[in-house]
Amino acid sequence: MDQLPIVVIACQVFQSLLEELIPAGVAERFTFLDYGLHRVPEKLTWALQDTIDEIAQPSLIMLGYGLCGNGLRGVKARQHTVIVPRTDDCIAILLGSYQKYIQEFEATPGSYYLTKGWLESGSNPLQEYQKYREKYGDDDATWIMDQQYQHYKRLVLVAHTMEDLEKYRPRAQEVAEYCQRWGMRYEEILGSDGYIRRLIEAAAALDTADGEFVVIPPGGEIEQEMFMRY
Repeated sequence: MDQLPIVVIACQVFQSLLEELIPAGVAERFTFLDYGLHRVPEKLTWALQDTIDEIAQPSLIMLGYGLCGNGLRGVKARQHTVIVPRTDDCIAILLGSYQKYIQEFEATPGSYYLTKGWLESGSNPLQEYQKYREKYGDDDATWIMDQQYQHYKRLVLVAHTMEDLEKYRPRAQEVAEYCQRWGMRYEEILGSDGYIRRLIEAAAALDTADGEFVVIPPGGEIEQEMFMRY
């Protein structure tokens, strides 16, 4: 298993981290998919499967994703072995661990997280409102948004680096200003590269992969149940 070539397929949100942390020559191929694919999970499924199907040589594929709204469900490993973080989405990965995500959730259950991927792809309350307003008018757009977001208490920009926090802060603060209509407070969290580092270590020595990762053998398929924690 250790002799399998390593191939990385990940969301663009992790591109700089993976390229920085994976030693030169370890991965034979990097493919970073568009931020916006997570907005329509079926498109993410198709894009991942197409990318996997293009890889002829049996490989160990590192997926830089969480389950992402079931966007990974049904993805087939084909002749490859696939390893993926055992998380619902990228937030736990950005925070550095599933445990950190649970701590944040328990401290403030009504939290809406912003990342550079969400901001770049237009997946945030302000841009959603603007799209609804163009389609339905102001009153209906406001009603739709109230139904979706009135129970949130906190808007959080989370990033791996201070550079990203500074770069995306202006956009995040625009969203935060809009979200004040529901009384959301704005916070920032500087995350950790710990989860990504553990993913790289587990891929290098697959027998060390623990419950923080899902490993799909050749011929297998990613299932939603694999990500559930009891």
